[in-house]
Amino acid sequence: MNHPSELKYASTHEWVKIEGDLVITGISDHAQDALGDLVYVEMPELGQQITAGQQTGVVESVKTASDIHAPISGEVVAVNSSLEDDPDFVNDDPYGKGWIYKIKPNDMADINQLLSSSEYEAGL
Repeated sequence: MNHPSELKYASTHEWVKIEGDLVITGISDHAQDALGDLVYVEMPELGQQITAGQQTGVVESVKTASDIHAPISGEVVAVNSSLEDDPDFVNDDPYGKGWIYKIKPNDMADINQLLSSSEYEAGL
């Protein structure tokens, strides 16, 4: 499995990457591999206020569906609309083209509560 060390991870299998004053999030390589080929990604609404741990969407595969949870609290400022037509970007490139949404955090320090790649992998 590929879990880049520059990212932080939630125990619910979401990753985060800091980009200026925003946070990009998606599901981990482990999660997409366990789900199999994705056929649908439900994303939160633009402008939605989310709370860490809250369900913010769903990823559906040919095998099952799984909830997406907010890794940190904040406002959803962008969603990856290309996933509507190509949800397989999550399978092919979970940390690049497969990002799901961007958050403007209420408190950037909340990221410190997330797991490092080694801590995340130890919990798998």
